[in-house]
Amino acid sequence: MRASDWFGFGALAALIASVVALASGRPGWALASFLSGLVAALLTRHWSTKYPGPMPYVLRWTLRVPRGNQSPEHLRRALEPRRGERILEVGPGIGTHALPVAAALAPGGTLDIFDIQQEMLDDVMRRAGSVGITNIAPRLGSADALPYPDDTFDGAYLVGVLGEVPNGPAALRELHRVLKPQGRLVVGEIFFDPEFVRLGALAKRAEAAGFALE
Repeated sequence: MRASDWFGFGALAALIASVVALASGRPGWALASFLSGLVAALLTRHWSTKYPGPMPYVLRWTLRVPRGNQSPEHLRRALEPRRGERILEVGPGIGTHALPVAAALAPGGTLDIFDIQQEMLDDVMRRAGSVGITNIAPRLGSADALPYPDDTFDGAYLVGVLGEVPNGPAALRELHRVLKPQGRLVVGEIFFDPEFVRLGALAKRAEAAGFALE
């Protein structure tokens, strides 16, 4: 696992210990555990941004945790996938968003999923097959060099992924290249992700890549 993963689990353990100590009437231990958790959280953020990388396959279970505005329903409202379109997802994880988006594109549409880890792609395809979804096309590679022609996709999205790409600005330029002139891009970020990209930074990167922020 990445160094940031170990620090993140350390921060979570310290927070739990703080709550337990407080409930047990030990405020001194609760404060010490809380401060330890805070330090671990700051180190998690530091290592995540200094050395970005994809979530290890072994941690895929964490993607089952509810993520508020990163839910499939919220994505569908923002992306508005339509039948017959061709959409790209970068970093599909375990298919939380891929399966409902692919279903919305059928019949006649295709969801391309792109990931740097073959295990993640295989996982999504197994899940899709188990529910009879057949319009997902997997492809392996790096997000800063997408293997698709210009003006290929009607839309694209990344959910909790942009901060994990070592060269995020290049990935955004590539997404702009493979999207059609009126194509739309949805980027989902949430603050408790150690790799999250702040809105201000995202706006600057997106504008530099040629996107108009909405």
